Amino acid sequence: MRRGNRRAHDKLERVNYQEDPHTGEYVLRHHVDLKTGMYRGRQVIAPKGD
Repeated sequence: MRRGNRRAHDKLERVNYQEDPHTGEYVLRHHVDLKTGMYRGRQVIAPKGD
């Protein structure tokens, strides 16, 4: 009855990137952008120096 369901949960999911409106780069959602130090429009950490 349940044959073939063993690997049903092993599929790979795409990483959900979102374009940053300030820099135009793609960043992970709900994460701080390490280059600019911005999160949800606020400066939360010092920007990483180049």
